[in-house]
Amino acid sequence: MQQQHRQPELVEGSLPVFVFPTELVFYADEQTSHKQVLTLYNPYEFALKFKVLCTAPNKYTVVDATGAVKPQCCVDIVIRHRDVRACHYGVYDKFRLQVSEQSQRKALGRKEVTATLRPSASQEPPSPRPQDEERRIKEQFADSEFFEQTAFQSESRPVAGGPSLLTVLLGLVCMAALMLPTLGEQESTVPVYLHLSVNKKLVAAYVLGLLTMVILRT
Repeated sequence: MQQQHRQPELVEGSLPVFVFPTELVFYADEQTSHKQVLTLYNPYEFALKFKVLCTAPNKYTVVDATGAVKPQCCVDIVIRHRDVRACHYGVYDKFRLQVSEQSQRKALGRKEVTATLRPSASQEPPSPRPQDEERRIKEQFADSEFFEQTAFQSESRPVAGGPSLLTVLLGLVCMAALMLPTLGEQESTVPVYLHLSVNKKLVAAYVLGLLTMVILRT
């Protein structure tokens, strides 16, 4: 009798996640450091889907905050710091990368990456952080909450509301002016005081053309 081999079911949160680097350092005086790249590796024989969470999503832009990694491949996740201010110097934030199988919703594994903003690379501490600061960081994130970090969250542009009411009304007035009879026309049921000269109609046509360009750009 042939025995059927099955892949053991993975326990939630037990799958090791391989991410490099494990710490992101941004420098306020270096524009190039405001963009960092996290590389997520998938050494397994099955595809993984991932999601990026953050304790301070309003401070960062994450390109491709969700996605998939093919077996034995890797993917780069671009993270940009969008709120470079002195009040954020030395503040530690965290990113959490959650991975799961394509057909499942439960997180098979997670990895957390710290992120901090420093004023200058020249002020880089010469030695690793002391134990008391490590303890302070752990206490800071003891009750921290992670939020979903959507792609292009900080770079999204406001949705255009369309042309204003004044623009539409002005366009209608110009169209009505062009439909009125020209001054000098005899056979017309429109009162004479509504007859427009050729110059006035040319101005109306010119204004209508400008309004059309404005409407098309909104």
